[in-house]
Amino acid sequence: MKRVPIQKALTDQHLVYRSHVKRFWKHATYDKANKVINSVVKQYEEKKPIVVTEALVREVLDFPDVADTPTRFPERMVKGCMLRMGYDGALNNANYLKSKFQKPYKFIVHSVLMALSHCKGGYDTMRDYQMNMVTTLVLNKKYNFSHIVFHYMAENITTKSRTWIYPRFVQMLIDHAYHDIERDVKHDLLVLSHMSNDSLKQLARYHPNHPKPKKVAAFFGFIKDKNYVDPDPVNHQN
Repeated sequence: MKRVPIQKALTDQHLVYRSHVKRFWKHATYDKANKVINSVVKQYEEKKPIVVTEALVREVLDFPDVADTPTRFPERMVKGCMLRMGYDGALNNANYLKSKFQKPYKFIVHSVLMALSHCKGGYDTMRDYQMNMVTTLVLNKKYNFSHIVFHYMAENITTKSRTWIYPRFVQMLIDHAYHDIERDVKHDLLVLSHMSNDSLKQLARYHPNHPKPKKVAAFFGFIKDKNYVDPDPVNHQN
């Protein structure tokens, strides 16, 4: 995990403030023509503009991608990677379950689901783009994480049921724009569940309805070898 290329997005325990995130999403609008999210934050009783682009997401979250990096791989490649990771469920299902992996790979999947999901719940099921993300990390492939995060931020604005998605990322973007913004640690903190010894112990358990998988998979790819090179860098779909 220390070598993972998206370590900042996965592990940065940024302090998040409820009023900041609430105001950002309340006033956020999406300029589809220019692909820009516009919103406001409050700094010393004055409303200040904040402009978010895919490039800014890339800069602030330190994602190792560029604008034309792929966002999707062939289904055969993704499901093949899941199979090598020892996935013990039905391979033809659209989404895969975290509980169907052995503990080490279950941890990797859990980290991606918790840090990069655009939903407020449902952290047991991998969606298509999250399966692509895990494949990226295991096979050391290029992937446009920035585009995915920005895409779901924009989509959240245009839906009828807008929610406070990516609160940690939103706060990081706000703090990047306004370093001296007011912060009320005592009364305004939005408590997030970071990885702890207790959560690791809970993650290591298997539920009776989802018993420990029988398949055992060895490490491979970038997880096994820090010098591992993507064997098929051109095989992707945008």
